[in-house]
Amino acid sequence: MAPRTKNQYEKIRESKKALILRSALDLFAKEGYHSTSITHIADRAKISKGLLYNYFESKEELLKEIINQGLKSISVMMDPDQDGIITTGEMRNMIDEMFHILTEHKLFWMLYFAIITQPDVMTIAGEKVEEFLNQTIQMLIAYFRARGSDNPVADAYLFGALLDGISFNYLISSRDYPLENVKNRIVELFVK
Repeated sequence: MAPRTKNQYEKIRESKKALILRSALDLFAKEGYHSTSITHIADRAKISKGLLYNYFESKEELLKEIINQGLKSISVMMDPDQDGIITTGEMRNMIDEMFHILTEHKLFWMLYFAIITQPDVMTIAGEKVEEFLNQTIQMLIAYFRARGSDNPVADAYLFGALLDGISFNYLISSRDYPLENVKNRIVELFVK
């Protein structure tokens, strides 16, 4: 058998890193950040604790990476051309995608809400979360201003609060939640 190439080693490394991140996300979301140890994460990933430390220096670094990856994907979804402007088409797509990722990535959203409601955990990943929220609010203000809103600041915060509230309520009672109807109403109110 031929020795592995550098490319093969890189793929193995990326695969292990993704496995560790998925394991940490699952545990942080379901059991809580403080209740999860590096040993639990290594056990869930079926790797040694020492190997985990080859990928991440600490539990804090794992949390930051999970949040960074999640916020980055949301940012790209909100502003696909990364020009800092949300067009009407991008807003419609963003709403569709937000509702889609809410159903497909429940664990991330469970973790997100756990982080923002725990000040001591928020201090770990809070800088990226606050930066993301500030950029989002600024883009939403510009969106509502361009649509002729009398109060674009209030509309931006209202829109954000609605999405947060919908997400939180969906996570609590996903079986009975009329998600598609709510999404359609959000589109009627904020896009058309």
